[in-house]
Order: sequence, then structure tokens, then C-alpha cells
Amino acid sequence: MGILRFFKRKKDHDVLAERRAHLLAHGRICDGRIIDTEINGRGEEIVFYLYTLNGVDFESSELLTEEQSSDPLRYAPGAKIGVRYDPKNQGNSMLV
Repeated sequence: MGILRFFKRKKDHDVLAERRAHLLAHGRICDGRIIDTEINGRGEEIVFYLYTLNGVDFESSELLTEEQSSDPLRYAPGAKIGVRYDPKNQGNSMLV
């Protein structure tokens, strides 16, 4: 008789928390620049940013937390920002 296993799919916030924890533990920091912002349908602010590593440009986006949203000038287009990235997967990043 076989044993049935039920796999629970990880929730988006769990995956995000794991990714952030990994970057905080193993990530390196470089300079980046905010290139645009947008408000999604739920009223959350998304920032789009650019950073360069070893001559390669990476573009990414991130939802701002409530704490980050309280400082709009820091995340305004054109602002310089710190970016924490995974040295083994340089496209994996988050804002500092």
C-alpha cells in the first residue's frame, strides 16, 4: 500500500522572507539608482532600480514596505540607493 504525501506549497510571503534572510546573511552591497516608481492596484508602491556588477546592468523591482514608503525622497526616481545582491546569483537582489 502506497503512502500519500501532501505537499504544502510555500506562500509568497514565506518565499520572500527566505530570500531576504539569505541575502541578509550572504549578500554583498553595491550602489544602485532608482529609475521609476509605480502604484499597483492594491495601492502598494513598486520601485524599479538598476545596478551594475562587472560591467553588466541588472534591473529589478521591489514592493516598498510601510517603513520605506514613509521616506519618499529616498526612493524617488534618480535617487542613489544601496542594493544587496547574491554573489552566486547576481540577479537576486533587494534594496538596502
